[in-house]
Amino acid sequence: MPKYVIEREIPGAGNLTGDQLKAISQTSCNVLTKMGPQIQWVHSYVATDKLYCVYNAPNKEMVREHARQGGFPANSIMEVSVIIDPVTAE
Repeated sequence: MPKYVIEREIPGAGNLTGDQLKAISQTSCNVLTKMGPQIQWVHSYVATDKLYCVYNAPNKEMVREHARQGGFPANSIMEVSVIIDPVTAE
């Protein structure tokens, strides 16, 4: 299944409280449950003014629909071509 990195511009994201992050996560999980098992949230990175989320999904349209239903921005959706890590250097 394709993997996507979604860039979400959220001013002040790095200052969100644990309760706010929990609420955002719960909203995302509720939408995912409604959409079915073909879209999966892997994890997200919270930065100063952005979230970078990693999802497995059959296509970009499904990622966009998750964002629409959850009320989240999806400023950029990029399909991952390949994953590299330190083992790649060996």
